[in-house]
Amino acid sequence: MKRNLTRLARWCAALALAAAASAAAAQSYPAKPIRIVVPYGAGGVADISARVVAQRMTQTMGQQVIVENKPSAGGILASEMVAKAEPDGYTLLFITNGNAVSESLFKSLPYDSLRDFAPVSTVGFFDFVFVTKPDSDVKSLGDVIGRMKANPGKMNIATVSVGSGQNLAAELFRSMAGVDAVIIPYKVTPDVVTAVRSGDVQLGVEILAPVLSQIKSGGLKALAVASARRSPILPDVPTVAESGVAGYEASSWNGVAAPAKTPAAIVARLNKEVNAAVASPDVKKRLSDLGIDPRAGTPEELREKLVSDIAKWKAVIEKAGIPKR
Repeated sequence: MKRNLTRLARWCAALALAAAASAAAAQSYPAKPIRIVVPYGAGGVADISARVVAQRMTQTMGQQVIVENKPSAGGILASEMVAKAEPDGYTLLFITNGNAVSESLFKSLPYDSLRDFAPVSTVGFFDFVFVTKPDSDVKSLGDVIGRMKANPGKMNIATVSVGSGQNLAAELFRSMAGVDAVIIPYKVTPDVVTAVRSGDVQLGVEILAPVLSQIKSGGLKALAVASARRSPILPDVPTVAESGVAGYEASSWNGVAAPAKTPAAIVARLNKEVNAAVASPDVKKRLSDLGIDPRAGTPEELREKLVSDIAKWKAVIEKAGIPKR
């Protein structure tokens, strides 16, 4: 009994020391510039949104928050770099829905997205939008579903590359809508737009941000958004679920994560700063103009989103028979 009490006392003392060390680290944090590693190239929506948030955090944290681009397939290079970084809050990952997809798309990864990162907060959510050519006689996604069912195997859906969020959203749609349509992957968004506008495909699935200007100018007709609720950017466009595919929901997102074992007090400070940045009017407007729904949250909410998306996209990848890379 006495030995057990001694062990308990030592354990409590160790916890107290760890808490004190975490608090001390947070009090002096940040003492040098912070780096956010983005798994995509410069100039894209993810890069721009990371820079908008980083600029605001620089103003409020008293240290430079620098964005570093490390593009690679599946975001592996950036994710590995941060997973192996010192857990001191100075190297962060702009984590995305791609991390959830990569867990099932690759045979092996040099990190585990759940074990090796400490979630901080989401930053924004990206709607997928289903589009067709502007002069198409279809009036709704329900019309397209009806025609696909009447013409099995004869209608096409365009997305970017196999395993992308857009591609998996199309696979999920094909499965849940019960249609036999051919999904054609293109290299880049402009190729998808060209295929849709020429009528080579009857439907395109793309992230809203890069095609928003085309929709607003009449170059594309938006039939439905893939999110669970209507987009505040296109409030008159129904969801896929409203269009006849009950329970359908697909979206992409990004956020901030730190290496695992980052002190809890530093994670809490970062969460506070990211939430304040996303809530600021100038950042919110800039993100909204990019077609992003600005939404920060708690570390727990980001972890739950990552867990649920890993399971969701694993099921889609396996059902679609997409080979692991």
